[in-house]
Amino acid sequence: MKPKIHPEYKEITVICSCGNKFKTKSVLGRELHVEVCSNCHPFYTGKQKVMDTAGRVEKFRQRYGKATAGPQVAKGAAGKGA
Repeated sequence: MKPKIHPEYKEITVICSCGNKFKTKSVLGRELHVEVCSNCHPFYTGKQKVMDTAGRVEKFRQRYGKATAGPQVAKGAAGKGA
């Protein structure tokens, strides 16, 4: 590596809007303010809502749920070859 061309990799404090603070390393060199973190994000807290518009997921499962076992081969076509 060439000397004196790389930025300093320092420990910084990340502050979330929910009040959570944690330390990480970055070349930023100052505090970092974020809107969401792992303590308040719905995905990580388990409060995420799955939105099913007009039952489309259920319609898909009803229509294609039985076909998930794999492709079906006709009995007569399996033994015939070129």
